[in-house]
Amino acid sequence: MSRQQRPSTGQVIWFLADGLDAPMFSAILGAFAREVGAGPTKRVLVVLDGAGWHVAGTLEIPEGITLEFLPRYSPELQPAEHLWPLTNEPLANQHFNTLADLDDTLADHCCALADDPDRIRAATWFHWWPQFA
Repeated sequence: MSRQQRPSTGQVIWFLADGLDAPMFSAILGAFAREVGAGPTKRVLVVLDGAGWHVAGTLEIPEGITLEFLPRYSPELQPAEHLWPLTNEPLANQHFNTLADLDDTLADHCCALADDPDRIRAATWFHWWPQFA
């Protein structure tokens, strides 16, 4: 699962995947660029950690997308890392009969979170995060 977010507004764009590698992340970046209208006249900065698929030499970065990497060993600086407790919430202390049941529960919860920007903002916005109009 990948998620793109705007911490100051709580807006989240979710991408669910059954694996992650450079080709999949390239496809996710392409979908994200289309979703937010990135291109020659609109630049979008995406903050990432140093995961292998984020830095792979084969990664295709769409026009209008700029990648900025956080310092090593600093997950607390990545707003997306603060979403894990929210996404884990419906899974804790639960038994799922099948992987499909787990996927369905997680997908439903992610959709509910996407409709609750105040909750996302409370978990991911930092007072020192730059403000953009």
